[in-house]
Amino acid sequence: MAKRTILHLIDDLDGKPADETLQFGWAGTNYEIDLSAKNALALEKALAKYVAAARRVGAAGKIARPSSVGSTADMGRKEYLLAVRTWASANGYEARRGRIPAAVVSAYEASH
Repeated sequence: MAKRTILHLIDDLDGKPADETLQFGWAGTNYEIDLSAKNALALEKALAKYVAAARRVGAAGKIARPSSVGSTADMGRKEYLLAVRTWASANGYEARRGRIPAAVVSAYEASH
């Protein structure tokens, strides 16, 4: 007997279909939230300047973006560069200002 399980993600903010589950940490507590691509980008934008200025201390400080969203086909250039910079800062790379090094972009693409 075959069995198929279908998982539908629902955006925890607006109740609409979600595209991904994000994990993040704050004040020593880890969180997970299901978000649409639009709400995930809004979260990234809201946290970007703080993540860029912070020191990475472990997985609790990492914002995880699953491979379901994050390619250049899914977002505009500005959003893509912001996503790369946010990811780079959270993963120990330097990409705060100026041109993002090709090695950082390659590492970002490989992780997505």
